[in-house]
Amino acid sequence: MGELPVFRWRLAPDGYATRRQLRAQGLRPGGQCVAAQLERPRRRRGPLVAYLYRVDLAKPVRPMTGAKWAALAKANAARRTCPTCRRDAGYVIPPTLGTCVPCADPPTLAA
Repeated sequence: MGELPVFRWRLAPDGYATRRQLRAQGLRPGGQCVAAQLERPRRRRGPLVAYLYRVDLAKPVRPMTGAKWAALAKANAARRTCPTCRRDAGYVIPPTLGTCVPCADPPTLAA
């Protein structure tokens, strides 16, 4: 494989897209290799790089099956369940706390 074509930020020709742009169009790279890259210069560090894929070789996104929806619901429920009190917190428990807010900051009893 030869050297990748490099384009400046916002100057890529039509027919190329990033993963996010493909996804917005309902497409996925579909196993193709990176076709080009964008570079956005920065002052004190190396340039930001975005990889581009060819739109004409992209494939449609695979639809979600019932099993995938069920697995996603189960994973989201696990993120909401407090490991200390085993209750559904009603929100995703922050990893910094590790437990729901009432378990992380229990009320102190005044003497």
